[in-house]
Amino acid sequence: MVKQKVVIKLSMDDARKRKKALQTAAGMDGIISTSIDGDKIVVEGDGLDSIALTTVLRKKLGHANLITVTPSDDKKEDKKEEKKEQPVVLPPYYAVVPPYPYQYGYYETSRYPDSCSIM
Repeated sequence: MVKQKVVIKLSMDDARKRKKALQTAAGMDGIISTSIDGDKIVVEGDGLDSIALTTVLRKKLGHANLITVTPSDDKKEDKKEEKKEQPVVLPPYYAVVPPYPYQYGYYETSRYPDSCSIM
C-alpha cells in the first residue's frame, strides 16, 4: 500500500470538537498519525480510505471538506535506505558428485596375427 497524506477542512469551534475530530480520525483503519493545523486536520496513513474518513467526520462533526490527498513524503526513510550496503549474493553451492564418464569397451588385438585364419 501507499502512504497517503490527507487534509480535511472542518468546522471546529471549540476544544471539544477538536478532540472529537482527532479521536474519530485516529479510530479509523490504517491511520499512522493525525494532527490539527488551524481548522484543518492532517491525517497520514497506509491504505487509508479518505472518502470514508471524510464521511465519518461529516456525520460526527457536521461540515467537512476533503482538500487534498497526496503521497506522503518520507525523505528521512529514503536517506536511510540509500546508505545501507547491499549484501553480496553468492551463487548457490551444490555438493553433488559429478556423473561418471561413459565407459568405452577396450579390445586388444594381437600383435602377431595368426598365419591361418581358417582354423
